[in-house]
Parts: sequence; C-alpha cells; structure tokens
Amino acid sequence: MTTANLNRCLAEILRHEGGYADHPSDPGGATNMGITRKTLARWRKINPWWELPKAEVKALKQGEVTAIYTALYWDRVAGNLLPDGVDLALFDFAVNSGPARAVKSVQRELKVRVDGAMGPITLGAIRARIAETGSGGLIQALCARRLSFLMRLSTFTVFGRGWQRRVAEIERAALVLAGNPAITSKPRRNLMDILSGYRTYIIGALMLLAGIGQALGVDIPGFDGHSTGQLIMEGFAIVFLRKGLKSDIGNA
Repeated sequence: MTTANLNRCLAEILRHEGGYADHPSDPGGATNMGITRKTLARWRKINPWWELPKAEVKALKQGEVTAIYTALYWDRVAGNLLPDGVDLALFDFAVNSGPARAVKSVQRELKVRVDGAMGPITLGAIRARIAETGSGGLIQALCARRLSFLMRLSTFTVFGRGWQRRVAEIERAALVLAGNPAITSKPRRNLMDILSGYRTYIIGALMLLAGIGQALGVDIPGFDGHSTGQLIMEGFAIVFLRKGLKSDIGNA
C-alpha cells in the first residue's frame, strides 16, 4: 500500500466527519474534522485534557489533522499493509470506535487471538480470508460487526440514523476500492427498519385486537391479566397519542 491509499481513505472519512461541532449528547464533546478535544489535548501532551481551550479545537488545521489520523488510527490498524477497501473499512471503524476495538472485531471475525494489536498473525489471517472468499465478504462482515456494536450504545437513539448511513456509505466505498462494484447497490431495508416508525401503532393495534378478542371469548397469550376494557382503552390511547405527537412534531 502507499501514501495514496491513506490520502484516499482519509478524504472519504473527512467527508463524513465534517467541521467543528459541540453536540451536548456527544461524549466526545467539542470536535473538529473528527478530532475530539481530548484527543487533541493528548496529542499535544496537555494534561489534564480540559486545560485545552475549545477554541484550539475549532482552529485545527488540515496538516495536524492528517498527522493525528495517521499516527493514532491508520498506523494502529496497519493501514499501509491492508488490501484496498479493507483499509478504509477498518480505518473508519478505528476512527469512530477506537483502533483496538476495530482490530478486535476483525480478529473475532477471523477467529484468531483477540488482543487488539494488528500483528503478523492477524494480517496473515486477513490475506488467507481474502484469498478464499475475496475482499468483499470481509468488508461486509466487518461493517456488520461495527453496526452491531453501535446499536448497543446508549447514544444510538440520538446518533443511530447517522451512524447507520455512514457505515453503509463506507461499506459501499470500500467495496468499490476492493473492486466489487457489483455488490454495492443500495442496501435493502429489512423488516425492522420498515416497521420501526410504526412500532407504537403496532403495539396499540395489538392491544385493541387483544381486547376485542377477549370480548369475543378468545384468550390472547401475553395479554392475560388485563381486562377487556383496559386493553381497548389503552390501545386507543396509544394510537391517538402517537398521532398527536407526530402532529406536534410536524408543527414544531
């Protein structure tokens, strides 16, 4: 691999990271081009990290950003030794969730010792997997593991939609780099994705059906202990509360 690979992968990552932000729900706090205040402070050897003013994060320049990404993320996943496409998938995973976690994920996928260090055994296992199944399968498996980890985070309710979009776009870009354009079509929405916006309606409808069933003498498993009237009233309440909330949000 060459410096061109680093520049190409970094350009893709920075496209997702954007500029300065300081979201109150983001545990990273003040961030610029993906570099958090804490990361910048440690890079500059400022201790404690909160002694670094947020203004320094806002004033970050591209040259220092590239140096940080190279030393703390790209080199930690041995980006220069990774095949095209795999380098981007693992690099971006490392940027978002830490290099050790990214490497451990690929090690679990390859069933080698899980220590978070990209050594010769892990690199050899990557080459063997690609020789057997191609880069595309490994990229997709790694992105699936990454998304699975993100979905378990408490902040997924806040940032989940953006994370899902980023992982999907990184996966497609990585597959193109790996020479697998045929499997880079827009990912299909699974059933849970389709139903996610209607979960409240579904719950309300089920309660209404259970109440009506009980009124007709049919016992519905999972709803025993609830009276017919209670189920019907709560079902209506849930449905109309959802409708009211959507109207309020739409008018906000």
